[in-house]
Amino acid sequence: MTTRTQSVDTPAGEARITWHRAPKPRLVLAVSHGAGGGIEARDLQALAAALPARGITVALVEQPWRVAGKKVAAAPKVLDEGWRGLWPALVAPGLPVVAGGRSAGARVACRTAAELGAAGVLALAFPLHPPGRPEKSRAEELTGAGRPALVIQGDRDAFGRPEEFPPPSARDPYELVEVAHADHGFAVPKKADTTQQEALLTITEAVGEWLGRLPT
Repeated sequence: MTTRTQSVDTPAGEARITWHRAPKPRLVLAVSHGAGGGIEARDLQALAAALPARGITVALVEQPWRVAGKKVAAAPKVLDEGWRGLWPALVAPGLPVVAGGRSAGARVACRTAAELGAAGVLALAFPLHPPGRPEKSRAEELTGAGRPALVIQGDRDAFGRPEEFPPPSARDPYELVEVAHADHGFAVPKKADTTQQEALLTITEAVGEWLGRLPT
């Protein structure tokens, strides 16, 4: 695996892509961070470490607000604008690109996947609703993505537990994998009968298996 960092100018400002290249890539998985952190998130780093060996180049995307050192995420419209602006750099290698992200990044991927021609959508810790506000559902962003989708969700996620998600349908298909004892950041309590490493392995194995089945 080789790693390279690329700066990309977008209408929302300078974005940054850290490429974790597979030796013989067959597709690119582009994943962005959430509103409360960057690409150092444990799930993003686990994917970047595990997937290149499976022929998947992982592109970790930092949104312009994060590159600029701001502490508060930009508005959804600006996040989408930044993602659209860096998309040409993601497709430049000439491989199918799966759009993904964690939390707010997952919402961006869902909202833009169809128009950008993404091969699929990976939603890590999709924020189905604000904590304690299940009536403020964002399910339509996920079900309306218009692309095959995989959701990875902790069973203690305050932004939406797996059982709160609407059932997939023939019109709005998606798959959901539950991570036992994990919260919104996929952190697992030390007292749980699942270790942190096992939780991350659940994520990387599920994503790798799904990408292996994804029509490209």
